[in-house]
Amino acid sequence: MIALTNELPALQVVVPLMMAPLVLLLRDARLSWAAAMLASIASFSIAILLLDAWRVGGDLSYAMGGWPPPFGIELYIDAFTLLLLIVTTGASTLALAVSRGSVDAEIPEDRQHLFYTAWLLSLAGMVGIVVAGDAFNIFVFMEVAALASYVLIAGGPQRQALTAVFKYLIMGTIGATFYLIGVGLVYMMTGTLNLADMDTRIQQVVDLKPILVAGGFITVGIALKAAVFPLHVWLPNAYTFAPHAVTVFFAACSTKVALYVLLRFDFSVFQGNLPGHDIQFAGFLMPLAVLAILGGSAVALFERDLKRLLAYSSIAQLGYILLGASLVSATGLTAGIVHMINHALAKSALFVAVACLALRFGNLSLKGIAGAGRRMPLTMAGFVVAGLSLIGVPGTAGFITKWTLVQAALESGGMGIALVAVILIGSLMALVYIGRVVEVAYSGHATSAVVRSEAPGWMLAMLWLPALAGIYYGLQPQVPLELASQAAFSLLKHLP
Repeated sequence: MIALTNELPALQVVVPLMMAPLVLLLRDARLSWAAAMLASIASFSIAILLLDAWRVGGDLSYAMGGWPPPFGIELYIDAFTLLLLIVTTGASTLALAVSRGSVDAEIPEDRQHLFYTAWLLSLAGMVGIVVAGDAFNIFVFMEVAALASYVLIAGGPQRQALTAVFKYLIMGTIGATFYLIGVGLVYMMTGTLNLADMDTRIQQVVDLKPILVAGGFITVGIALKAAVFPLHVWLPNAYTFAPHAVTVFFAACSTKVALYVLLRFDFSVFQGNLPGHDIQFAGFLMPLAVLAILGGSAVALFERDLKRLLAYSSIAQLGYILLGASLVSATGLTAGIVHMINHALAKSALFVAVACLALRFGNLSLKGIAGAGRRMPLTMAGFVVAGLSLIGVPGTAGFITKWTLVQAALESGGMGIALVAVILIGSLMALVYIGRVVEVAYSGHATSAVVRSEAPGWMLAMLWLPALAGIYYGLQPQVPLELASQAAFSLLKHLP
């Protein structure tokens, strides 16, 4: 058992990666789904076991092939890594469970084994990014996840999915190229790719100009991948035209994995080694975070398509994560990181509700779902509960984020009041655009007679699981706050 525990960091990547070719060979749609689901559940279980191991022994380091870092490939597990692993593998498992009810209507049966193969490769790429301890393997897994993601989004039933994938492909390729250029510059100056070793060797570099340029390339490249405003143009169409289960998966974790890389580099490698980098980091990200919150929410106010409305909402919610990080304080970073969990719960529940609505309503415009509250009361009730968390109503996980973020803003000094105003305005705008959906669903006039026809029971279970988890962690936030605060502490170790 101890030997197996020692191999868990490697198994986190190996399980979905090795299951992918098996799914490809199965060819049967139901067997492919079952194998993918088994691999995803195993990945989630490994993440939970790693959490238990971390609580007992602290941070974990795994040397691939027995070669010690920095000479060999290192997998590194700390609190921040664990948080993203749980979110990513949990979102994959939830979305795969939903897919049984939605994929049959969107993807031909003879191509579903290809779809689930790409799904597992995407999952393997995302968890690989999170556990990789060196910059080059982050790039490798980033490309694995990206290429598989293009396939998943292209599986959408509408022709616009291909246009969305093309835009995503162009932006993703530019982002990966920028990231690789930045990593190459750092390697040129330090002679290492291991992140921990970079931290040590940068301190010995005399001419820091190439490192500063590298920081710019890496930050912009990852910002493209993370859909940081105004580099978000690929995200609305990707979320709107992807299969519904894919949107559930990506909305919960895809951009957060990219933000993980951004924060890991900026705080673990550059902060403390580059003079004034904390001020530059805040000066660059804070205005973008404010614009994301206000701009994303403003567009969502006028959107008439439900999936696109929630996509722009995601851009706004990413702004809260960036706002917390840009404060460069323990409280601010804790707020930003805990929102990765809270937003994943709320947005996965909302997009599961969309998948449920799609089974009974052919049109997902606001006009098309009129009367949904009477036809699908359990689905819309789950939507409302998740929406309350997105708004930040007290008693929900979203409120914990907003409250912690307000505390961090007030600690920041003179600009704190202005930032609090932005947070409150963003929350009010969320109330309005979620309220628009609720009003149409419960008060709108249906185009035909309203007959109660709920989604299948297992899809409702997958909707209410994250929705109720958002309530539970709003009332009992100790566990996510502990993980987030530990992650913030590890990232801020260079700062006084």
